[in-house]
Amino acid sequence: MEKIRVVHYINQFFAGIGGEEKADYKPEVREGVVGPGMALNAGFKGEAEIVATVICGDSYFNENLEEAKKEVIEMVKKYNPDLFIAGPAFNAGRYGVACGTITDAVQSELGIPVLTGMYEENPGADMFKKSVYIVSTKNSAAGMRDAVSKMVPLALKLVKNEEIGSPEEEGYMSRGIRKNFFAEKRGSERAVEMLIKKLKGEEFVTEFPMPDFDRVEPNPAVKDLSKAKIALVTSGGIVPKGNPDHIESSSASKYGKYDIEGFDNLTSETHETAHGGYDPVYANEDPDRVLPVDVLRDLEKEGKIGSLHRYFYTTVGNGTAVASAKGFAAEYAKELVADGVDAVILTST
Repeated sequence: MEKIRVVHYINQFFAGIGGEEKADYKPEVREGVVGPGMALNAGFKGEAEIVATVICGDSYFNENLEEAKKEVIEMVKKYNPDLFIAGPAFNAGRYGVACGTITDAVQSELGIPVLTGMYEENPGADMFKKSVYIVSTKNSAAGMRDAVSKMVPLALKLVKNEEIGSPEEEGYMSRGIRKNFFAEKRGSERAVEMLIKKLKGEEFVTEFPMPDFDRVEPNPAVKDLSKAKIALVTSGGIVPKGNPDHIESSSASKYGKYDIEGFDNLTSETHETAHGGYDPVYANEDPDRVLPVDVLRDLEKEGKIGSLHRYFYTTVGNGTAVASAKGFAAEYAKELVADGVDAVILTST
């Protein structure tokens, strides 16, 4: 019996090429196994074999989406695989988006089973979990063994066209698909049993899980704005001309802190947007449309606010992982407090 042919997709980091400095690495294909493919190959135990590995830099893929998709699909097609696997990407945002995008494209255009894996808060998860199977992984590569242990059996089931169990059974993220089945007990009886367990403080599993929203309690209102120091923070990607810190246009891995002392307004000569998720024309024409320095200066001169903080903080919200965004905020919030800032205006696109 012939082995199942697998093509594997990974980024420049897992290929051992480099980190962020090599994120613009163009697609290439190598025969056989590279990097994490060794763990996948071992897990297949001879039933399947990675015949080729496609490598692409995260920035290149996300900034040249259509071109990159075409290039990668042509590389995959060349090996006539039975199965395509991407990642796992864990909590790497741009990598997750790339894995989701290319598995969806391969599934649609080549008609073969596909599978990827990533952390639940990876932006690629929300974007693609309804269209492709995504195994839920831990948030870092330390969870590689756990990820492979779930990806391998599910991959083999997919390629053999076997019945796929529930997300809880197979370890993939819920796809929002409901199937009718006959239960031993009627719904009313199950509901009463769950209610009794809840009242007793016992564990129970709901049949209709609700979304889990991260709620933040608002702080008390600023008592006197005329004495308050106000800071500007944005996820709209406004940066000094030339984007000196190379903040990514999607799935940002960093934020920037920039001085606006002496600026009464922002112009196309001094600032621009690094954001890749909206048409940049109007933001580049007048960056105040996203980061309203001009309006805050007017309010400062009129005495309606005490002062505008001399630094603003900026990143790109487009596809950025929730965990990354929380991490950025935790860092610069400490600086804002230390600098005596009383309130922050957070702008988006």
